[in-house]
Amino acid sequence: MRDLVYYVALSIDGLLAGPQDELDFYRGSPEYQEWMVAEYADALPTAPRRQLGCDHEPLRRFDTVVMGRRTYDPALVEGITSPYAHLRQYVVSRTLESPDPAVTVVADDPLATVRALKAEDSELDIYLAGGGQLAGVLLDEIDRLVVKRYPVVAGAGRPAFGSSFSPTQFDLDDVRTFPGGNAVLSYHRLR
Repeated sequence: MRDLVYYVALSIDGLLAGPQDELDFYRGSPEYQEWMVAEYADALPTAPRRQLGCDHEPLRRFDTVVMGRRTYDPALVEGITSPYAHLRQYVVSRTLESPDPAVTVVADDPLATVRALKAEDSELDIYLAGGGQLAGVLLDEIDRLVVKRYPVVAGAGRPAFGSSFSPTQFDLDDVRTFPGGNAVLSYHRLR
């Protein structure tokens, strides 16, 4: 069985984005940016992969991405209907109609969809791109967390796991730090 990996950027106070989905307060050093490209190029949208010249590299970590509507919408607003064209794409939304044949819209039961994806025979994992409400719904299925911690306090905004109280234990596997204050914490779920 393959893993569902929540690869997520968070402020020091645990927020994904500002109250209006702002992300422009996240910054990272060149060393941090290089690490993300070297280690998690699969998690980059297709356009940045092309710009960085890694679009022809084989997939190493993920072959599928699952995201909520809020995560998908910024690309859609820009006219990009298939933001992760190098991956199989699933968007969880009750209101979105299929914008692209390469995108599967999950209108009901994201848990069943993720469980079916995890049961597939594949060497590669599933990238949970967000958002926080979806991560809260899928919390019981998240096997690993890769938390990209940015050295900023947002103060208010979108939480990483929705708003339900649901203590869930993970064990810390690795911490990487970078000039400028970025840190990446890797966890696995305690079962």
